[in-house]
Amino acid sequence: MHMVIYALVEASTYDDALATGKSVFDRLVGADPHAGAVFDYYVTFDEEDTSVAGKARWGELPTAAPVDSDDGQDLLERGWEATKEEFERNLDRVKEAINELSDEEIMRDEDLARHAFHKVGAYDGPTIFLYTEHGTSIRHRGQLDRLLEESEELWIVPADVHF
Repeated sequence: MHMVIYALVEASTYDDALATGKSVFDRLVGADPHAGAVFDYYVTFDEEDTSVAGKARWGELPTAAPVDSDDGQDLLERGWEATKEEFERNLDRVKEAINELSDEEIMRDEDLARHAFHKVGAYDGPTIFLYTEHGTSIRHRGQLDRLLEESEELWIVPADVHF
């Protein structure tokens, strides 16, 4: 499956932002020897030689944009809304499981209940759409707001990832 994720990186130029974003995505696919693979591979939106990912799948997206630009705000909103919606969807599944299933049924993963529990608690992967320049996930609004307040030259870099 494919999804678009976003790296929020400190950079003074477009080229620096793209390079830093790619290093984040390298970590998330396990290209960094000190990081485990969270996704199978990624394609950034500057790549033209693929027919199944990136622009070919999602259309034109900015390759990198300052967060305070219109494009940057649009990408940031897309990433945050996707994170929030995925969390809420899985949290609803967890609440339903707790209310409707016995402990034994949950233990057996009836209706994928335990899977939903796992997704609610995930620190990375398909339920998280925003990442810092260190490859750590942005899981709640306070964390995102803190990053936005503390950063001086923040860029956002999207990538199509496969998982």
